[in-house]
Amino acid sequence: MANGLPRDPMLLLSVVNTKLRDYYHSLDALCDDMNVNKEEIISALKLIDYAYDSDIQQFV
Repeated sequence: MANGLPRDPMLLLSVVNTKLRDYYHSLDALCDDMNVNKEEIISALKLIDYAYDSDIQQFV
């Protein structure tokens, strides 16, 4: 995955949720700032049965 995000879905989950919690108000803001494809993140995390919950701004 681009811009230093891990390819392993479990590691990606941890990194993305931490960044969402600590630095970004939404997945769109994270993707825009890090110049990553939102659909790639969503697809990778769907492989391990996680989906983005916009109400809490986390993958659950």
